[in-house]
Amino acid sequence: MSLKPSPEKDYILAIDQSTSGTKALLVDRSGEVAARCSLEHKQFYPRPGWVEHDALEIYGNVRRAARAALESAGVGPERLAALTVTNQRETAVLWDRTTGLPVHRAIVWQCQRTAERCAELREAGWESAVREKTGLLLDPYFSAAKWSWMLENVPNAKRKLAAGELLAGTVDSWLIWKLTGGRVHATDYTNASRTSLYNIHTLEWDEELCALFGVPDSVLPEVKFSDELFGHAEDPELFGDARVPISGVIGDSQAALFGNGCLKPGTAKATYGTGTSVLMNVGERPAPAGSGLVQAIAWGRGGKITYALEAVIRTSGDSIKWVRDNLGLFADMDEMQKLLDMAPENEGVYLVPAFVGLGAPYWQPDARAALVGMNRGTGRAQVVRAAIESIAYQVRDAVELLEGESGIPLKELRADGGASANAVLMQFQADMLGRAVFKSDVAELSAMGSVYLGGLGAGFWSSLEEAFAGANAGESGSADARRGHLYEPAMAPDKAERQYAGWKRAVASVIGAPENRLA
Repeated sequence: MSLKPSPEKDYILAIDQSTSGTKALLVDRSGEVAARCSLEHKQFYPRPGWVEHDALEIYGNVRRAARAALESAGVGPERLAALTVTNQRETAVLWDRTTGLPVHRAIVWQCQRTAERCAELREAGWESAVREKTGLLLDPYFSAAKWSWMLENVPNAKRKLAAGELLAGTVDSWLIWKLTGGRVHATDYTNASRTSLYNIHTLEWDEELCALFGVPDSVLPEVKFSDELFGHAEDPELFGDARVPISGVIGDSQAALFGNGCLKPGTAKATYGTGTSVLMNVGERPAPAGSGLVQAIAWGRGGKITYALEAVIRTSGDSIKWVRDNLGLFADMDEMQKLLDMAPENEGVYLVPAFVGLGAPYWQPDARAALVGMNRGTGRAQVVRAAIESIAYQVRDAVELLEGESGIPLKELRADGGASANAVLMQFQADMLGRAVFKSDVAELSAMGSVYLGGLGAGFWSSLEEAFAGANAGESGSADARRGHLYEPAMAPDKAERQYAGWKRAVASVIGAPENRLA
């Protein structure tokens, strides 16, 4: 049942909590962003391959960003029809339900500390059972092994677990629990489906898998449709006496799929973030997934489940950050563009960005990054171009997988995420795919996907057409009509194939022979 906000409730507050930072967006009924605030949080790397976040810092940034957005627009909390949440997905949080404090830093989806444990489970023959029930591979990418590690390694965790003092969740669950003052422990179908504990066919936490990972379902959140009412945010310092309905809860990649208007089976998008998720809508039934793809729940809306196929790329936009921050090859985007202009060709230089292993189609968590093909004349410009191009090569890998498994040839790929703002990357992506790439003019499509879902659930908009009519759909009001830039292939096909073949050789030099790849 939809909520019915009063007419003066004319804004939605969207929380977009990503791997690198937190955004708060204030969105009006026309779909326009009235105010925004963005804050980065610290990345912790306690050991090689380990990645952590401070969950308390993240929640503090949510509160600060939300307050700044409201104050910037001069909007009081009583005018909020809903608060929506989209989030980095598999990152795992474990906290004390009494104190409200995490018992350990959040273990990020990129973290490889559980690779050995996942390998042991594969060797014991558990891979097929996990894939059949969850649609996922047995891989440290997903949440279950992360919670299992915390329960095994954090002092007093087992005692607290036995005493019923612990709760586990992905970042959305953590934020909802904090925003509701500990009254609500809930997640949505998309985030639950990324844990390796949720059966995407029966739509319930799986007892066998919970036992396998040692994570009892008693610590896990209730699972809801993305457009349901999750509870009310009741933070007196942030919202005063207002009780703001929470709806539109969805993992960031799935939110981008919805925000991109990929509402029909066969439509697909790539979200160019820290990593890249290439996701295809496959309709109301799961599609078979092989060759390194994973099945996913695209969203739960209106009492129905929509499924997707996904190819996961571990490192994409983070490669650009590595070149900037770790190598110091450029200071800002303007300088990066000048370097790209200096090197219009890659000159045989390739970056294989396996900083935290490789995802689809290789799924080699122990692979390590490499720059190959350098010569004495290689300089900053060639390395920066190699970093940019590595993103497009990986997305082509992913698209070819999706086409092969679904049997649906893509006519167009829809693009969003921070790195999609780079025109060189988008043009090179179209060249590598040999088909059009559409980049929407709507910024922050993950946040907007959650806004559309939450707005529909809260009665802020009465229909999909009304929700999409503003910034995303143009004058027609159709969810298929868009405003943005269409990049058409411009590179000669034989040249594109030669460059892609060079990428394949570079990857082979990192992971070894083709038989070492996941089939």
